[in-house]
Amino acid sequence: MAIPDTLLLGPGPCNISDSVRGALAQPLLGHLDPRFLEIMESTKSQLREVFRTKNKVTFPISATGSAGMEFLLVNFLEAGDKIVVGVNGVFGGRIAALAEKLGAEVIRVEQEWGRAVDTEGFCNTVRQESPKIAALVSGETSTGVYQPMDGVGEACRETGALFFVDCVTSLAGMPVEIDAWGADIVFSGTQKCIGVPPGLAPVTVSEKAIAVYRNRSKPTPSFYFDLDAILAYVDGEGGRSYHHTAPISMVYALDAGLNEILAEGLEARWTRHARAADYLRSEMEAFGFQSLVPEGERLNPLTTLRLPQGFDEAARRSALLVKHRIEVGAGLGPLAGKIWRIGLMANNAQESSVDRLVEALKSELG
Repeated sequence: MAIPDTLLLGPGPCNISDSVRGALAQPLLGHLDPRFLEIMESTKSQLREVFRTKNKVTFPISATGSAGMEFLLVNFLEAGDKIVVGVNGVFGGRIAALAEKLGAEVIRVEQEWGRAVDTEGFCNTVRQESPKIAALVSGETSTGVYQPMDGVGEACRETGALFFVDCVTSLAGMPVEIDAWGADIVFSGTQKCIGVPPGLAPVTVSEKAIAVYRNRSKPTPSFYFDLDAILAYVDGEGGRSYHHTAPISMVYALDAGLNEILAEGLEARWTRHARAADYLRSEMEAFGFQSLVPEGERLNPLTTLRLPQGFDEAARRSALLVKHRIEVGAGLGPLAGKIWRIGLMANNAQESSVDRLVEALKSELG
């Protein structure tokens, strides 16, 4: 089946580079083959650089980004534990919902969709509640908000809480500073600014969090996401124990994608994403689109734009996809039918991507 190229300007996945595509096409190795394990070790080392952390426990979970969230919560949260969650969109809501399913006491710090969670109020709640975990979404994909982290790590240190961060859409596209933030349990995904197909969930875990894990009252209630069992394979001091068959080709691809990121340089990559997002916002204003998120809180890899009055967004999105092979994303939840979500991620974070979108819109709007 021949699938034509589509310019993926939605909330993810994004288009991949020739280097990543080439890595996917490499011959398979066994998941315990020393040559594959060398690639896994390279991947882990490069992930530490991209996360800006020295955490030894840093590796990709063999599943998509949402599995990273579940892996962290199922290992570090037990029934009856308290968790404070910043909720300003779909993905903060998912953290809270899963924590409730696990039997935790969930304290939500709510914020209007399209705004960052107020860090002062969040920190005050952490200090008042002394939770086991305090959770924030670094890049809220449903709203296009980039979350400031001012003071949160300090509040977590004061209370002994583990600082949980979702950086699926921000990692490699916006500043993510895990050690500087004082974050303890963090997950991401491969299909956004890392520029690799969906299929892996990079995670990093601090020594503080490992000590908390060692004091669980009961074993982790999962086979697939059991931290000790996975570490016996991906870390394997003294030998590797079989836990699951790793997605070999995806690890090749992730290693190649991380190599591209570090060759470009993180700061240069962040700047390129910012430049592309600024260009997008300025070009879309001519059609009557307006930014949902105020300046200073915008997630450059994923821009949310209020629609012009009378704009038939579903029909226009369909025309872009069918006639022009360009994908953009619709709004979710209370923003459904009110915004577009336009992703400029990884190699798509270029002015040329915006130019192609603008030309297609011009042809549709006359």
